[in-house]
Amino acid sequence: MKAVIQRVNYAKCIIDGNLKGECKKGFMILLGVLEGDTAEDAEKLAKKVPVLRIFEDENGKMNRSCLDVDGEMLVISQFTLAADCKHGRRPSFTDAAPPSEAIPLYEYFTKLLKEAGVKSVQTGEFGADMQIELVNDGPVTIILDSKEL
Repeated sequence: MKAVIQRVNYAKCIIDGNLKGECKKGFMILLGVLEGDTAEDAEKLAKKVPVLRIFEDENGKMNRSCLDVDGEMLVISQFTLAADCKHGRRPSFTDAAPPSEAIPLYEYFTKLLKEAGVKSVQTGEFGADMQIELVNDGPVTIILDSKEL
């Protein structure tokens, strides 16, 4: 499972012109579920993400977590994080988990974030054509892979 975490001042997800999810100060997370990922992968990421210290403290050091700053999260499913670009110019997405496996893990991940105490966890819609707007704070962008945690 892969996650691209962006520290944001604001992020929102629009589907068919309608607001689906949003967050204020916190994280906008692109989450890719790969073939073979399990609940353990979701648990590893959900344990790390809320306590990742990438918000500045009073001394300007990245020393505070999303939980510390009462931050919010917007989690967007992103199968393209499974892209294999080794051959040719068109990425292959065969490493992405099929929806029957990916959706439950995506939902489990967001449930775990809520249980960890994140103030607000909102989502996009799995498989939908989404328009994402965000104001990246910093910018700060972190990439996590559950296989490396």
